[in-house]
Amino acid sequence: MDSLFAEVDRETRFNAAPLAVRMRPRTMNEVVGQDEAVGKGTWLRRAIEKDALSSVILYGPAGTGKTSIAHVIAQSTNAVFVEVSAITGSVKDLRREIDAANQRLLLNGKRTILFIDEIHRFSRRQQDALLHAVEDRIVILIGATTENPFFE
Repeated sequence: MDSLFAEVDRETRFNAAPLAVRMRPRTMNEVVGQDEAVGKGTWLRRAIEKDALSSVILYGPAGTGKTSIAHVIAQSTNAVFVEVSAITGSVKDLRREIDAANQRLLLNGKRTILFIDEIHRFSRRQQDALLHAVEDRIVILIGATTENPFFE
C-alpha cells in the first residue's frame, strides 16, 4: 500500500501534467475513434474486460491514442503498470523491471503490464533481455509503435 505522501506526489504530478495527459480517457467507453481495436465485442476489449490480456502491439500514426489505450488497459485490469521508453531505457533498466515483475508475481500473484513506447526502436540486446519475460508471461507486453509490424 502506498503512503499518504506517495498519493500526494502522484496528485501533484498529475496536476502539473500537460492538458492532453490530464484529459486522457480513463475507461474503454471514453476511448473515441478506435472501435476496430477496442470497440465492444473485439477480442482486445473482451480480454481487457475479463482481465485476461496477453501481450499486444499497438501501431498507428502519432496521436492516434496508442499510449492512451495502454493507460486505459492498465486502469481496467488488476495488473501493475510499468512504462519504459525504448529510446532511453537501457538493458539494465529493463532487467530491473522484469525482476521486479517476477517478484510481484511470485510473492503476491500480481501481474505486470510492461508498456514500451516506440518499441520499433528496441535494439537486439533490449529484445533479447525482454524475450524470456514475455514468453514465460512474467510480464504482459504492450508495445506502441508508428511502424507497421507486418512490413519490413
